[in-house]
Parts: sequence; structure tokens; C-alpha cells
Amino acid sequence: MRTALAKLAKKTLRKTPLTNCSRPSSNIVQQKDARMSGIFLAEKGQLYDGFTIEAEDTVIDIGCGDGCVAKFCANRGAKIIATDICPNSIETTRAKLKKSKAREFEVHVSDSTPLPLEDNVATKIICREVLEHVDDPAAVMSELVRVAKPGAQFLITVPDPLGESVQKKIAPKEYWMPPNHVRIFEREEFAELLENSGLEIEKRDSHGFYWSIWWILFWAAGQELGEPEKPILSHWTATWNELIDKPDSRHIKQALEEFMPKSQILIAKKAA
Repeated sequence: MRTALAKLAKKTLRKTPLTNCSRPSSNIVQQKDARMSGIFLAEKGQLYDGFTIEAEDTVIDIGCGDGCVAKFCANRGAKIIATDICPNSIETTRAKLKKSKAREFEVHVSDSTPLPLEDNVATKIICREVLEHVDDPAAVMSELVRVAKPGAQFLITVPDPLGESVQKKIAPKEYWMPPNHVRIFEREEFAELLENSGLEIEKRDSHGFYWSIWWILFWAAGQELGEPEKPILSHWTATWNELIDKPDSRHIKQALEEFMPKSQILIAKKAA
């Protein structure tokens, strides 16, 4: 369900070094940025601050994309159920999970309406950057709640409206057509969607100022997916790296994350 553009861009970033080989690669800077926000802390089993994966968990990853999140959870020893609308994404995820430490896993091609799963099967539900793609977010949320056990925890993210409003003015029209982004969630609208689904919100957060600017520069530069980054993108990554390397930069990063994040993030729980 995630955009083909986003998935292709992430694949490119993992493989493409900065033009100046004396600088850290984009991948290293992105990992550093994520860790500063409490994301992907393998040593703590922390997918996100306040959302930890344990070996006894059964995790459903909705819109699993290239399987990186599913593999992170699998390497905690959890059971993994991964779904995506794209068959190629499911095969990529399957290959990663075969090499993981998951105690068990299954993958499904599904648009989540409905999910091909029984009621009350998961202790952790992950749905990252999916709901902005679907025709009926409430129907998808109903399915997520249905397959969650009582007391299950949810990590759900969608693009933030401020960054999206800028993208709306500069991204090509195809970016705003199915199967890409078909809606922009205002912050309170997003929270109400979860609450109306019967979930209790435990934490609200935001992340991705780096990515908000990266995408603006991506369109401005006429960057082609699958090709080496143009200098303007490499320079931005190097600038961000210099900023977050400064000892007193954490509060600056946090202020920017709150101002124009790429994603708004909610952690919620189903009633026990």
C-alpha cells in the first residue's frame, strides 16, 4: 500500500553513497537520525520509543513494503504476520524472514479489507504510512482492531499535513493518485480515527524533518528514482549530519521535528 515512489527511493538510498566519498553514506546518516529519535534500537528491542518487541509477541506488519520492519521484529524472536497489496513486496519480505530469527512467520497479499486472519491473534500491530493510500481508513482500522488481542499495542503513522501541503504544491500529480497518496490527515483527524476505532492513545509524536526536506529537494532537483543522488540531495544529507553531530543539537532536531515532520506517529492500545 505504500507508494512505489517511497519504496523505490528507500532502496536507492540504501545503495547509493554520497558524491563525496569522505562524507558518511546517506544510509549511515539516516540510521543516526532514526536512532536519535528512538527508532530501530535493536539492543533494546525498541522499534520506536514506547513500542518494544518481545520474543513472545505476535506482530502484524500491515503494508510491510520491503520487509525491513518485519525483519527487525523477527530478529527479536517474535512471530511475524506480514501483509502488503504488492506481491513483489511480499516475496521480498518472505526472503528476509526466512533468514531471520522469527519463531514463526506468514505473509499475505492483502489490501486489508478484510485481512485474511482470525480475530484476536496479535499482540503488536504496525501500520506505517499506509492509511493515506486507502479509500476507507475507518474500514482498515476496524480490521486492525479485530485481529488484535485485548491489550494489544498499535504503532500507526501517516504523513504529517504540513509537509504534505508543501509536497502538494511541488510533487507531480501522479503522487496524489491511487495507489499513491489519496488523502492528507490533519493531526486531530488522525487521532480521532484511532479513538473512533476504540483505541486508547498512549503517545503522540512526530519524526522526519530530514525526510520532509529531502523530498522537497528530490522534486526540485528532478531526481530520477534508481539513479545516483544529485548533489543537492547529497549536500542536504551532509548538512543534516553535521547538525545532528553537534553535542547540543538534540533540542534543535526536536524543534524541527515538531515543526515539519515527515510523519505523525501514534502509539495506542486496545482495551484489555
